[in-house]
Amino acid sequence: MKKDTSHTLKRAQRFPVILIGEGLLVGAVSGLIVMLYRIALTFAGQWLNKILEYINGHPIRILGWFAALLLLAVLVGRLVKWEPMISGSGIPQVEGEVLGKLSQNWKRVLPAKFAGGFLCLLGGLSLGREGPSIQLGAMGGQGVSRFFDRGKTEERYLMTCGASAGLAAAFHAPLAGVMFALEEIHKGFSVSLLISVMTASVTADYICSHIMGIDPVFQFELEHVLPQNYYWMLLVLGVILGLLGAFYNKVMLKAQELYKKPKFLNETTRLVIAFLAAGVLGLLMPSVLGSGGGLIVSLTDGEMVLRLVILTFVVKFLFSAVSFGSGAPGGIFFPLLILGALIGGAFAMTGVELFGLDPVYINNFVLLAMAGFFTAIVRAPVTGIILLFEMSGSVSQMLSLAVVSVVAYITATLLKSEPIYESLLNRLLDGQKKKSESGENSRRQGAGAGRQKVLSEFVIMSGSVLEDRTVMEIHWPNNCLLVALERNGKEMIPRGKTRLMAGDRLTVMTDERDAGYIHDKLENLCYTSF
Repeated sequence: MKKDTSHTLKRAQRFPVILIGEGLLVGAVSGLIVMLYRIALTFAGQWLNKILEYINGHPIRILGWFAALLLLAVLVGRLVKWEPMISGSGIPQVEGEVLGKLSQNWKRVLPAKFAGGFLCLLGGLSLGREGPSIQLGAMGGQGVSRFFDRGKTEERYLMTCGASAGLAAAFHAPLAGVMFALEEIHKGFSVSLLISVMTASVTADYICSHIMGIDPVFQFELEHVLPQNYYWMLLVLGVILGLLGAFYNKVMLKAQELYKKPKFLNETTRLVIAFLAAGVLGLLMPSVLGSGGGLIVSLTDGEMVLRLVILTFVVKFLFSAVSFGSGAPGGIFFPLLILGALIGGAFAMTGVELFGLDPVYINNFVLLAMAGFFTAIVRAPVTGIILLFEMSGSVSQMLSLAVVSVVAYITATLLKSEPIYESLLNRLLDGQKKKSESGENSRRQGAGAGRQKVLSEFVIMSGSVLEDRTVMEIHWPNNCLLVALERNGKEMIPRGKTRLMAGDRLTVMTDERDAGYIHDKLENLCYTSF
């Protein structure tokens, strides 16, 4: 059914109430989907370990396993070719659709991403569950929206709810799910959206924890709070994490480029390289396979020495680039946390030898480095801090977490390193643009594209070009309508002589097909001073 202007506006007035109930439903649906995904990946990891034990020392069995890995690569390659939107993390795809720049089909993405992620983890690729969980959750939200025939504006809210529910269920971290959805996916904030996202996140976490338990993902205890006389080390660690985070982003993007340069490599042959690399490492260094959760246990239990930590970091780093660059369906979220933990462990062990750091604080630095490395790469510091204290069950490290995260953020920003998910989204959009120009993407664009009306909200920042100017003085983008202005909690109808102020929340209506273009233009007007 076509959603006209009057229907969209009337529906939007009831959003605060409607979205609470729909957030509850999306949280339940997405939570169940992601819980099943977690269970499937748990079995994949267990089966992989049993396979590696079974083939150890038997050449014929090893050859059989490599043949099975080739088969897995072919199967995943077929899935990626059938539905290209499952390639990689899935977070850029969700972000792109919420911003109105991409389009996904939940009926195809859900089964393909679920199966592809399971097969990749069964093969041992260094990928995480969080990106797929967020995409699966968002597709659950889209499915609910399509089932009830909601408009595009509402659908994007529900996809944000689903993304939040996906992260909450994947990591038993409901607050981090809320912050990540608002900070990274939706890139906006409103009271109605916040309440619905919180409802979805808490619902998904309750369902998942009720069945799978309430233990934190990383189960290691921090016996002591880091004394402030060691805080100078946090500054050094933050700079190191910022440098390595910028390097990580560059290597991951470069890996994608290297895979795409040879003309003989396609969706399947790229995956063959990654799966064969996993087979070799399964024989030589099986600890780096999969997401790497076992490395945290070994590191925090004191089972690893400094040289082994450094070697593991290098191998895990390179293998993550090989795995992710191939386009396999899987995330970088969890592996990068493992890499951050290894950096923190190596840094603390070095501090013990050189600066007399008490060994009881090694685990503190492991946790701190995870948050700092995440912040340097993703550029979402609040999410990183909340995620780590939820995943570890420790709330006593907030000050030190904030110090490391801020320093890592500043360092990565000064190096002009773009956030990884924004870089990946831009590359994805460039690829979609080339396909569209060559006519290959016309099949994927629905015949009714652009018919629905979409509402978007923007907040005027202090110092922007809109501040202290009247509506009639602004050169607004074509094909958009300024329909409402909220100031100090009160909504008004903007007129030509209405003077805009910092903090005003603008509601803009546009056609679905123009939503991405309008979003970029309005962001520039609201956030920049030129």
